[in-house]
Formats: sequence, structure tokens, C-alpha cells
Amino acid sequence: MSAPAIPLRLTAPDPGWTAEADVVVVGSGIAGLTVALRYAELAPDERVLVVTKDVLSSGSTRWAQGGIAAVLDPGDSPDEHLNDTLLAGVGLCDTQAVRTLVTEGPGALRRLMDRGARFDRTPDGRLQLTREGGHRRDRIVHAGGDATGAEVQRALVEAVRASGIEVIEHALVLDLLKDARGRATGVTLHVMGEGARDGVGAVRARAVVLATGGMGQVYAATTNPVVSTGDGVALALRAGAVVRDLEFVQFHPTVLWLGEDSTGQQPLISEAVRGEGAFLVDHDGERFMTGVHELADLAPRDVVAKAIMRRMRETGRDHVFLDGRHFGAETWQTRFPTIQAVCRANGIDPVTDLIPVSPAAHYASGGVRTDLHGRTSIEGLYACGEVACTGVHGANRLASNSLLEGLVFAERIAEDVHRSRPRPGPPERTEAPAGLVDPRVRPRIQRHMSTGAGVLRSRDSLVTTARALRDARWTPVHVAPCTESWEATNLLTVATVLAGTAAARLETRGSHWREDHPERDDHEWLGHLDVTLTEEGLHMTFTPHGDAMPGRLAQELTAAGLDPAGVDAVIDRALAEDLSAAGDVTSIATIPAGQLSSGDLVARADGVVAGLAVAEAVFLRLGATRTERKAKDGERVRRGEVLMSVEGPTRALLTAERTALNLVTHLSGIATLTGRWVEAISGTGARVRDSRKTLPGLRALEKYAVRCGGGLNHRMSLSDAALIKDNHVVAAGGVAQAFRAVRERYPDLPIEVEVDSLAELEEALDEGADLILLDNFTVEQTAQAVQIVRNRGSKAVALEASGGLTLESARDVAETGVDYLAVGALTHSAPALDVALDLRG
Repeated sequence: MSAPAIPLRLTAPDPGWTAEADVVVVGSGIAGLTVALRYAELAPDERVLVVTKDVLSSGSTRWAQGGIAAVLDPGDSPDEHLNDTLLAGVGLCDTQAVRTLVTEGPGALRRLMDRGARFDRTPDGRLQLTREGGHRRDRIVHAGGDATGAEVQRALVEAVRASGIEVIEHALVLDLLKDARGRATGVTLHVMGEGARDGVGAVRARAVVLATGGMGQVYAATTNPVVSTGDGVALALRAGAVVRDLEFVQFHPTVLWLGEDSTGQQPLISEAVRGEGAFLVDHDGERFMTGVHELADLAPRDVVAKAIMRRMRETGRDHVFLDGRHFGAETWQTRFPTIQAVCRANGIDPVTDLIPVSPAAHYASGGVRTDLHGRTSIEGLYACGEVACTGVHGANRLASNSLLEGLVFAERIAEDVHRSRPRPGPPERTEAPAGLVDPRVRPRIQRHMSTGAGVLRSRDSLVTTARALRDARWTPVHVAPCTESWEATNLLTVATVLAGTAAARLETRGSHWREDHPERDDHEWLGHLDVTLTEEGLHMTFTPHGDAMPGRLAQELTAAGLDPAGVDAVIDRALAEDLSAAGDVTSIATIPAGQLSSGDLVARADGVVAGLAVAEAVFLRLGATRTERKAKDGERVRRGEVLMSVEGPTRALLTAERTALNLVTHLSGIATLTGRWVEAISGTGARVRDSRKTLPGLRALEKYAVRCGGGLNHRMSLSDAALIKDNHVVAAGGVAQAFRAVRERYPDLPIEVEVDSLAELEEALDEGADLILLDNFTVEQTAQAVQIVRNRGSKAVALEASGGLTLESARDVAETGVDYLAVGALTHSAPALDVALDLRG
């Protein structure tokens, strides 16, 4: 007998009661309560209803020990936090989502403090910052030493109680309600206990926010509380929403080892312990993280977990040790009182004993796919916190980013719901198949997932796991609808998707470790596994990573002397400026979501084109399905000529248009102006060069555009060569003094000297300058300078004319015999070449 399909609805009695709300929030952790509080502030006359599976103060937030990462130190920066996050995410972070997190995070954290959260401070009153694995700066705020989550939960619960927001506790969410257009209109849920709302009921709302937390209970050993059974992900799957990257489950490397038979929620030994200086050792006392990663014991979690597993396999042991004995009693008592108490309750005194640790399931980096405003693929359904896949975490979460993510994206959801004010239509009539799983299979699911889809995975282990999960769907007895069977069904649904995506991803990346595919494979697997559930079963799609520049473009840019990562960073900043609020509101309002178009980038004037590969990368980043260049960078083009054709969703093309055109028109303008200067001095021995007069962040691209126009590049930075200018001469007391000071300090560096008289030219020649810049010399003076150099026989020195040059005088200057004409205007004041995007329908 074949196993039954995964149900599209949970078998449950018809709702016996109905509640109405403007917004229903499912979950009461940092994400859910922040949504509720922020929405209540934005719309005080509207009704917000929070439903939570246990009491309001339960859930994963209160178990968070380490803290919240945010840029609060003046010596830190959002870019550094972004880079640390991208590095931990191993190529799969959504850079726009991460930039949103790191730039909006500090403000969100301060608003959390305004709501009453009290964090640890130094004796002089400043926030006490620490460091955790993967962070290169001290940017973690904490409370009660190692009780950050408990303090955050306390503050938010008190704020919700004081606000009058309605709460339904002991409520297990079952399924999503939708209208006839497929839009979310509420949820069904079961309330456990006594009262008017006992049993199965329904909450009708304009918007539904999933903040149900994680799914750690799918494994036998986890740091997650017993309520973390993947209810939100399972509900979203049954409703038809897209779930992304479920294979990336982070196993916390240092969980207190309580024995080989210990299951369920395990005590966490926070990463902050290693951040304060504790280190890992094996049974022989060897520090095995040294040499594994540049950050050693503070490496990202996937690196540490894998290193622990390797050492355990090498030694035949089932745990290693964390050594914090050098802290002393006072540090343990003040900085880590909760961890110390847990250790002592299990017979271990961290002041004098090594702490036995091993990895256990901790955090889901994947989840219900959302955009930057928490919107899922179902209109009216939002998700935030661990249940969501915002793109922040990529293949592996950076420590202490999760609470910050909950804050930032919760506020964005509240603002988006308030702004859009959706209105549901008539209810959907569905005949979707319903079903339940026998709750007695729960331990079997957890055991198979830990054995076959845990830290170590292989084809054989995953095939065995998938077979066991299929068998678990079948039961010889009638399964009654109850909390245990609903949870078991959710666990099996989530486990099936997780095992399926883990089997499909044939590489090792981040928290996904395939023993039979031990290497990261960007060529085949730089992308996401998106899963939907239909009546035919699970449908999996590989979606190339939105941030991933296609290999051919990266190779092309590299060959042109550009760093693809640097170009990506420019695009990131440009898009962040355009899309930091509600997105392209005009396109969203006027263009149907599914509409497709094609269009052409057309030159509106004659010139030299540059930056087409960069423009192409912008269109592809935002969803263009096809691009075709009709011209090449460096070519002369005529007015009306098509430079590139693009196809894809109309909204995507129009959203990308401004950023793509900003870059290509600017770069083409530089190339065009450079081409005019090159043409003006053609036939002479001189070459046109640029300067460092570039726009911040665009130097590499602007100098590339100069090369497209036929010019040469002078220094890229202040360290390429020493350039002694007039102010250096004044400060040093003369040309010779400045030259000798540079030569003494940097004996191997080329030295260039800018002179404003023939006398200074003579001094520079006497000292042996490699290049002499003739600043604001007349044509006659320039000719004299060339003659002086020739008379001296100084063949190694080059002369450059700079300052006061015009296109009209360029040829006269070039014919004096100088080697270069330096034109700062090429990059700092070139007019843009007019290029437009014309849609073809």
C-alpha cells in the first residue's frame, strides 16, 4: 500500500466560534509581539489579536542567551556588520535584506529599549557590548549576563499587557482561511482549556502574520522549546505558500551534553561564552579549532559544528569540551549566571570543570519565503522571525542576528499592513484533502531526522530518512483530531520538505553538510530550493540566487579589470536608495503582478558606450528573464541605436530601469568625453589620462569607462605611488626635502612630483622623479619643459600636462612632446550620454 499524500488541510471540527480582527498575529516571541505593538501604535482604533500556542511569555525568544547584534559602537559600521553576515551566509544572503537589517537595526533596538527592555551597561552607563562567533567587532548587547531573551520577552509582554492588545493563549493555529481570490482572510485554531473559546474556532482578519518560531522539535535533540513544531511552516505549505531553503538548519555547536540517550530540549551554552574567551578542547586537552579558521573558536557556527563533528569522529567520542575555567567564579556569576546554574544543576561546575558539549538542532535559516516587507507569496499573509526566510541568514545564521531580524522585519510588516490596508473578498470554498498523522510516530520522525538529516548527511542517509518519513504517513487506525495529531502532522510535513531539499542539494554549504558532496559548488548550487505543496505532492524549484551575478558576467568584469563583488556592492547601494521604503509604488499600482514585457536600451545621442554589463547585472538582479546586448563597451554608437534588449516581468524591468540607466548613462558619458579628448590628440605621441577626481564608490567603474573611451588610468588610490603636490612641498620646505622624505620612508615606491615652475622642474629632475606633472603650464612653458628633459637626456622620466587644459588647446599641448594629458573633467564633470529604456509591450 502506498503512503497517503501530505494533507492540504488538517482534519478538524468545524469552527465553533469566530473572532474578528484587523490583524491577527500568530506567535508571541519578539517578532510577533513587535508586530502587534507597532501596529497598535500606527492604528490605535483598530483591533490587533495575538494568538499564541502556550502562555504569552513562552516560545523561543526567552531562551535566547547571547544577545542582539547591532551597530552601536562609533568604531563599528553597518558595512562591517553586513560583511560579517554575508560571510556567514556563504553566498546565499539577500544583500538588500541584510543591508535593511544592519541599517535599521540600531533604531529598532533603541525602540525596544523604549518599550522597557533593560540591557547590561558599563559602570559609566554605556551599553556593554560583547562579541560572538563570526563577528569581527564587539556589537552584541545582552541582558542579565546571559538572559537576554528572558528580558526582551518580559519587556514585550508587559508592553502588550499595558496596551490592551487582545491575546488568546493556549491556541494552536491549524490552517489559513482564504477568500475566493486566494487571499488570506484569517486562521482556524484550537484553544486548549476552558472558556467561551474552547476548541476549534476561527479568527477573521484583513492580514495574517505568522510569527510561530522554529521547528527544532523535528529532531530528537534541540535547543528549541517543546512548542517549536514547525506549525507556521506547515500551515504555509498547506495554504500553497512558497517555502525556501529548509535544508539549512543551524546546529548550535555548544549544547550541554547530557548523555547519549538524552532527547528533547537541551541546555544551550551560549556562543557568548566563547566570545568572552572560552575555547574548545578534545578529550586530550587539544585546542582543535586553531588552524581550522582565522577566527578559531569564534568562527561561524557551521564551521565550529563541523569541526566538532570531525573531532568526535576521529576520536570515537560523542562530545568535546568547552573550557572556561580561566574566567574565575566572579565572571561566571556576573556574566553567565543562567548557564552556570544549568551546568551546576547537571553536576558540572564551570568554574572548575570542563563543560561537555556537542552540536544540536538550533535554528532554521530557511522558512516561508518573504520579501523586504514580510509579504509571502500569498496576498495578505506575512511572516517574520524564525518561521520566515527573509534572505538575511542565507545558508547559515550569524550569531545574534535573529532577534534583530525579528525586530526590524516585524516593524516593516506592521507599517506595510497599515499602508496597504487590504480588504478580503468572499470566503473560499475548498475541498482540499484533509488528513492527520498518528501522533505515536513523532519519536520515530525525530530519531530518523537526527540520524539521517542532522549535522552529517549523505545520499544513503537521506534516502533512508525519506523512506521512513513516507512510511510514517500510513497508519492502520483512525487518528482523532487533537493537539498531538496536529503537531505530529506538522512535524512530518516539515521533515519531509527538509529531507527532500537536503537530498536535492548536492553540495556542502553553510549548515548543510553532505559527506558525499563535501565541497561548495557555486557553479551548480548558488541558488535557493523553493518548495510548494499541491494535491500532486511537493513541487521543488531551483531559483538562482538573486544576488548572484551570472558567471559569464563576473568573468567579463574580471577580464575588464573590475571586481565583480565591488560592482555588486555598487548595485546594492543604488538599489537600496531606490527600494528602501515601499518599493516601486507606481509600478506596483499600475502593472499587474504577472505581466511580462520586453524592451530596448536605446541611445538618444551619439557617443561611446560603457557599463552595459553593469546595467545587465541590475536587470538580472531584479528578475529579468532574458538579456541580449547589441553593442559592446567601448564602441561608438549612433542616436537611435539599440544597445541591449531585455525581457521579463514588467514591474521588474521598470523597477530596474532607473538604477541601470543611472549607471550606463554616467559611464557612457565618461567614455564619450574621453573619446573626444583621444580624438583631439590623435597622431601625437601623447596619451589622455584621468585623475582621482571620482565620485565616492564609483572610482573603479569610472576609470573603466575612461579605458572604454581610449584613455589611460592614473593612480587608483593614494598608495599606488607617491605624488608630491604643492602643499606637500610647502609642508616639507621644498621639492627636494619632500622628495627625500618620501624616498627614505618608501624606498621602492614610484615618486611623482607636481611642479608649477621650471625651477621646480629642475629640482625634481635632480632628485630623480619618475613622473613630473606640469601644473597649469602654458603651451610655451610646456615646450620648454620638454626641451629641458631632452637636453638632460632623462629618458626615464615622463612628463604630464595638467590643469587649465581644454579640448581646443589639447592638440597644441600634445604636440610639445609631453607624454600625458591629465584631464580631471573626464570623471568629475562628464555630461551623461542620454540612454533610455523603451518598452515594446
